[in-house]
Amino acid sequence: MSSSTPSAPENSRSADARSESSRSATEQELYSQPDIWARVLADSPVHRGILPATGRPVLFVGCGTSYYIGESYARLRNAAGLGRTRAAIASEIPYVERDEVILVLSRSGTTGDVNRIARELGQDHHVVGIIGDPATPLPALCDEYVLLDYADEISVVQTRFATSALTALRASLGADLSGLVQDARAALAEPLPDPLPDHVVFLGHGWTIGVANEAALKCREAAGFWTEAYPVMEYQHGPIAAAGPGTLVWSFEPLPDFIADAVKATGARVHVPNLDPQAQLATVHRLAVALAVRAGRDPDHPRFLSRSVQLT
Repeated sequence: MSSSTPSAPENSRSADARSESSRSATEQELYSQPDIWARVLADSPVHRGILPATGRPVLFVGCGTSYYIGESYARLRNAAGLGRTRAAIASEIPYVERDEVILVLSRSGTTGDVNRIARELGQDHHVVGIIGDPATPLPALCDEYVLLDYADEISVVQTRFATSALTALRASLGADLSGLVQDARAALAEPLPDPLPDHVVFLGHGWTIGVANEAALKCREAAGFWTEAYPVMEYQHGPIAAAGPGTLVWSFEPLPDFIADAVKATGARVHVPNLDPQAQLATVHRLAVALAVRAGRDPDHPRFLSRSVQLT
């Protein structure tokens, strides 16, 4: 690990070291991720028979977190040469190809934009879902679906459902995930940045651009915190001007020395964990909770948010 964050600050350590019974619902769910991921991996042979087959063009549709998971999946599937794949925000789909399988991801099964797209495109396309609750409208709008009800959450801010969906998607592409659960356990045990930052920038490359965007969203949702996300090589093209001594630059990919040196020259800290990028999201989830606690916010009840955005 290349990091200048050797130990957890007192306020985040005390929040992070509470007994399981005293943790918030969000914390309890995020700490359950290794066991849930292990179950998803065990179910992966079934999931492969449902998720799009090799060679089929795919349009992945989601909102918020689900879109970022789709962004990662699309980049992974394209890079592996398994079929033309793209991700789109449900309310901003520029076009639809006639041969595309529509893949939708929704924890709640009630997200208005996602359900509308599944209903409209389902007339002419094969629709596959990844859902958390079967007793919702979405299953009936899908031709088939992967059910991750054991990964569903009561929390507003998604943690384990989104990462479980990413686990299923990565496994369906044939990725070697043999070390993923172990890395997740390590991510839940490693120290948080000390001191907690005032500003975090997440960097990614390829499929981890989606991971970086999701990491930034988690901190904004839980704590109302100033976070940004960029591709690694894009950061010096302007955004680095906002970096300073209170900034933490967290990269999900190894950083070239010239970028790391440029970041350090601003007074910012550089954090590059030596763990699977998806597993690092577990640490980010803990960071988001710690930032929320520092700000006097309840991570179980984030401001202005609900579990599902429903349209009338």
